[in-house]
Amino acid sequence: MDRFDAMQAFARVVESGSFTKAAHTLHMSRTTATQLVQQLEARLRVKLLHRTTRRVQVTADGAAYYERVVRLLADLDDAETSLSTASAAPRGRLRVDVPSPLARLILVPALPAFHAQYPDIQLDMGVSDRRVDMVADNVDCVVRGGTITDPSLVARHVGDLPLRVFAAPSYLHRAGTPTHPQVLDDADTHHRTVGFLWARTGRPVPYAMRRGAESVQVQGRYVCALDDGNAYLAAGLAGMGLLWLPSYMAQPHLARGELVPLFEDWAMDPMPLYVAYPPNRHVSAKVRVFIDWVVGLMAQHAPVVGQGGDVVLLNE
Repeated sequence: MDRFDAMQAFARVVESGSFTKAAHTLHMSRTTATQLVQQLEARLRVKLLHRTTRRVQVTADGAAYYERVVRLLADLDDAETSLSTASAAPRGRLRVDVPSPLARLILVPALPAFHAQYPDIQLDMGVSDRRVDMVADNVDCVVRGGTITDPSLVARHVGDLPLRVFAAPSYLHRAGTPTHPQVLDDADTHHRTVGFLWARTGRPVPYAMRRGAESVQVQGRYVCALDDGNAYLAAGLAGMGLLWLPSYMAQPHLARGELVPLFEDWAMDPMPLYVAYPPNRHVSAKVRVFIDWVVGLMAQHAPVVGQGGDVVLLNE
């Protein structure tokens, strides 16, 4: 039995709650993962996991052992990455998940420079606006817009995305230009918005807007709601309704006359952007350089307003 492989398999089963998921993330068969944990239990003479046909639960002894295993694996990774060659050249497979518009407009165009600097990192980038199970899917970190409320994650504030309201000329020609945000919520309004379905709630949320001492919460009435940023933008460009967009998404379409800004004398709080990762997942060198790369990109496109870049353990 390779003790390192066995401990790694055990830790991943605890984190994912499944031998099948653990085996998939470790690129081994389920049988191999099961045998490794069984051999570890035989060596320790302790039951680490309760197994049923539906789920796997860690025992009290297993939970205590897991905490030590996680620290041991992290220390081992630190020992390897502290070597000058490893520190200078992070390597290995890095799994991240990022919002689709951010990937298309900012991250992917900058990837050649990242690859040139870190040629030994193999980047698996999931591109979606849906919530992912970071442990079960073995994702090292995610980039997300909006406040992160998941108490199981550590979040670093890396940017603030200015928000404004826009509409396509075809929509304004058909419906006219609204003169006040509140008319979007009036019962008899003929104006429509495009709804965005946020991953954490599964429904659109209202936006706070301010002008001097006046403030309103506006959601609008939609005929179409989507859960992907690129599709949301496409619906607005097609004239389906008004959009609330980060400036970086709107800018190319403003320059081509495909979008028109509305309510320009109204202010909105920016959308915070975070990089998040599990607190029990060791932040390896490749994760650190990816986070630093995102921070650098956002400093160019949407820097944190005021004091930022804080790392927050959300369950403290």
